[in-house]
Amino acid sequence: MAQFIQRTQEDKSAIRDELIAGLLAPRAFTSPKYLYDALGSKLFEAICELPEYYPTRTEAAIFDVHAAEIAQSAGRDATLIDLGAGNCVKAARLFPALQPEQYVPIDISVSFLHEAVARLQQQYPHIEMVAVGMDFSSSLDLPEVVSENKRLFFYPGSSIGNFTPQEALAFLKRVRKACQLNGGAEGGILIGIDLIKDKAILDAAYDDALGVTASFNLNLLQHLNVLLGADFDVRNWHHRGFFNPELSRIEMHLEAKSNMTVHWQGGQRRFERGESIHTENSYKYTQQNFIAMLKQAGFGKAMTWTDPLDWFMVCHAQAL
Repeated sequence: MAQFIQRTQEDKSAIRDELIAGLLAPRAFTSPKYLYDALGSKLFEAICELPEYYPTRTEAAIFDVHAAEIAQSAGRDATLIDLGAGNCVKAARLFPALQPEQYVPIDISVSFLHEAVARLQQQYPHIEMVAVGMDFSSSLDLPEVVSENKRLFFYPGSSIGNFTPQEALAFLKRVRKACQLNGGAEGGILIGIDLIKDKAILDAAYDDALGVTASFNLNLLQHLNVLLGADFDVRNWHHRGFFNPELSRIEMHLEAKSNMTVHWQGGQRRFERGESIHTENSYKYTQQNFIAMLKQAGFGKAMTWTDPLDWFMVCHAQAL
């Protein structure tokens, strides 16, 4: 039977404080994690099916084509720790090749993982499964039941792009430390990285013709209304998603169509026409500068696999 452990509890007061601080900042912003309420998660699944949104299918193809080589580099019988596991589909595709001894899917809420993990446990009864609910972006303090043997941290989807490069380095250093906790050996990371490419391709991936990404971004305002008791009117805002070549990142913003004041319980903010709320970044890398970052974080012996167009990279690196 799979185990389910909720490591961190939702602190509604802390969430309110974080959101209000962001909304009142000179340049308003919110964390991208608030894009993923129930509807936002469904909309993101739809984004992954769009012709413009290449990352999901490109990464999946790399895993399919190179699964045997990835398994040879990463090793079998590992403790596979799936960061931001969601529906666990990406990790499950690798089970036949990696043959993990223990599977540890991690997401912000363990309840998100119940159905997927229960289904996987029926399919793979020989794999020990421990689902953990925690915010791994700030801590990797895992329960004792998680094995320290051959820890392989799995972080697909180029999700590390949501961190600034400085934050990404700090995160990778935490992963490196967690790989070899208490002298555990042979740890590593298996990670997906979106590579820098033509601006038009990147712009289209985050501002699709059907407007699904726009709906995904605008839905954040509905989520803020729920979390803060705010009165955002989605009709008064529009989505902007574009690649900023100077900072090597996609930026997503919600831009005010007119002058307005938005209220929430205990506060308000005036937005002028054209002023925006910065909702997400997605940093893009070259193969060379990401491998250099891994080295700086304490990883080495990096093996990489890309698609034929060099749009996306999967990398395995060992903790040194």
